[in-house]
Amino acid sequence: MNHGSRGFSCPGLAQTGSPPPQNQRTRNPILKTTPQPLYLCGPTASGKSRHALTLAKELNGEIVNADALQLYRGIETITASPSEEDRNLAPHHLYGIADPSDTFDAALYRRVALPLLEDISSRGKLPIVVGGSGLYLKFLTHEPDDLPPANSDLRKELEALSLDEMVRRLELIDPPEANRIDRSNPRYVQRALEISLMSGRPVSEQRTSFKFSTGPLHGILISWEPGALEARIRERTALMLEDGAAEQLDSLTKPGPAVSRAIGVPQLKRLLKGEIDRKTCEEEIVIATRQYAKRQRSWFRRETWLTPVPGDCSEKQIISAAHNLLHGGPS
Repeated sequence: MNHGSRGFSCPGLAQTGSPPPQNQRTRNPILKTTPQPLYLCGPTASGKSRHALTLAKELNGEIVNADALQLYRGIETITASPSEEDRNLAPHHLYGIADPSDTFDAALYRRVALPLLEDISSRGKLPIVVGGSGLYLKFLTHEPDDLPPANSDLRKELEALSLDEMVRRLELIDPPEANRIDRSNPRYVQRALEISLMSGRPVSEQRTSFKFSTGPLHGILISWEPGALEARIRERTALMLEDGAAEQLDSLTKPGPAVSRAIGVPQLKRLLKGEIDRKTCEEEIVIATRQYAKRQRSWFRRETWLTPVPGDCSEKQIISAAHNLLHGGPS
């Protein structure tokens, strides 16, 4: 049973089901009020999916993806998306809803996710938003100031540029953002250029242009010491290769820019071309993932509303933390 999304319509996205009749919508008996989302955040390889299943079972919840790349279908092994077996244990939403050739940004994610969260809550279930994509989460938790929509013509123009050319343009348009951004990530550089060019304002001036939270926030941050997290990253990378990540990538007919630039994909492409061996590929993916996890930890440290919980906590501990956040004490 592969659960998609309810209650939204967006061209090119998979749609399944529809909201139940109004008379079937009930309040969650485990929670004291209409359920607000519980956010389960953390860096890559921190064990979010496992903890989400525990909480969904305990709190009558439904899991909503907030990982930018797990939105795409056809790359489930590469992105470590929840397995079919795990998806059968609890409803999962917004996994594999976009074609690999599509481009999904945080603004579109917000438009798709908000009606879904409202629908889950209206049925008396707890939405459990799970992911490590900080900007996507921010677009849900804090109403963003108006940003320009993606422009397909401008996007094609920028996609034709090399990474170095895009960085040079960003340096001219917005030096503070060029110094702040991860210059090795073409997707980030391209979007910064898009926003600056479309709005006529440097994106660095708009980066903090979020309004107040749209409601009470309840969030758990899964935390690991860097050394322990790197060990988990190494284990997951080895498993990803064993499970056929390279073959999965090779089967894609036309991956778009977002998928093509995902961590692991450039390295797997080089492996498939015979430019590097498997050992080198694995090590390069580990390094890129470790660097990404470091950036994620820096982002989440600024989100002071999140409650840190050790990554190796027990089921009882994660459940207790969730109960404390949702209604001020253990069950």
